[in-house]
Amino acid sequence: MSVNQREIGRRTLLGEIRRQQRVPRIDLSELTGISRATVTTITAELLREGLIEEVASDQGEKDSKRGRPKVDLKIRGAARLIAGAKISHKTVSLVLLDFEGRQLAHHEADLESGVLSPEDMAAVLADMLEDLAAKASMRRADVAGFGLGIAGIVDAPRGFVHWSPSLTNRNVQFGDVLEQALGLPVFLDNDANLVAMAEKSFGLGQGHSDFIVVTIESGVGMGIVINNEIYRGTRGCGAEFGHTKVHLEGALCRCGQRGCLEAYAADYALTREAMIASGEAGERRVEDILRAAKEGDEMSASIVKRAGRMFAMGLANIVNIFDPELIILAGEQMQSSHLYAEDVIEGMRKLIVQVDKAPPEVVVHKWGNLMWARGAAAYALENVSENALLEMAENVA
Repeated sequence: MSVNQREIGRRTLLGEIRRQQRVPRIDLSELTGISRATVTTITAELLREGLIEEVASDQGEKDSKRGRPKVDLKIRGAARLIAGAKISHKTVSLVLLDFEGRQLAHHEADLESGVLSPEDMAAVLADMLEDLAAKASMRRADVAGFGLGIAGIVDAPRGFVHWSPSLTNRNVQFGDVLEQALGLPVFLDNDANLVAMAEKSFGLGQGHSDFIVVTIESGVGMGIVINNEIYRGTRGCGAEFGHTKVHLEGALCRCGQRGCLEAYAADYALTREAMIASGEAGERRVEDILRAAKEGDEMSASIVKRAGRMFAMGLANIVNIFDPELIILAGEQMQSSHLYAEDVIEGMRKLIVQVDKAPPEVVVHKWGNLMWARGAAAYALENVSENALLEMAENVA
């Protein structure tokens, strides 16, 4: 067997064991198409490296040849620790997972400001990661990888942030800044992509190879899964749904351009419109605007209705471009119904290309920031697993 075939075999078998959670060796051969002899050889290597372990079979049967209880293989949770974090407007949410993907601890803390310099943000995250690890009686140095979801335009493979509402600087090699501050590998991505990762790993996207997640929080984002992979575009910054244009020379967006969908549907858009329309100084809370709209306040109702129309137009554009099987609406604003009310979804249906088939299913997944952080941790887990296999190849070589 060539070195390349051996590496592919390790990756395939470790991935299948992770998917199955626990599985007999004999089944691995049937599931992957890898010969029994090769399965035996590679799983022995994975056991030796401590990435997997043997556990008693659930069936309680005995091996007829050896007369001892049959065993299954499973991922060894203690092999690696992985952390994930999500930066929101003024808070950070973190989770700590073991190598199996089980959550060991979580931590949430406020930021002094919604916008920090890259260096200050890295220092804050280093302290928060230390606090998270301490909750599991661990240290930051025990963590094998850190995944981070941040709003904005992110080139994930490079760890490069072109722009983020959370950072004072544009065009920052933020992955490098974080690695220097944390002292461990960092895996950075747009937060909406990591919501898609979370939905794919343990959410409503399980069992779907192609789907789209639209996130509505302080901004509007999108994660695209095509053939079980996150689509990021050729520059690593595709799927910027919130910055698609819905009005020529329209409202000012926080990205600096005009007419973006986000400038009409995001939190800050609603509060800005309310402040302009009322002529009052001071920013109103989104919750107050939504409540006033429900209670019949015409000005508030008009702002909310326009946000819904713009959002319906944006969803229709997604359907007309991608024709997805499933659209998942996720995020903090899903606690409110103004962007997924039936008239909004019906507005989307009227704007899509009409064919003799049902439109895509649109589902709502109301989840908090810890689930976003779990998506970041799932992304880090994927990369830490790959790094572990690369280290293993070097050790065997």
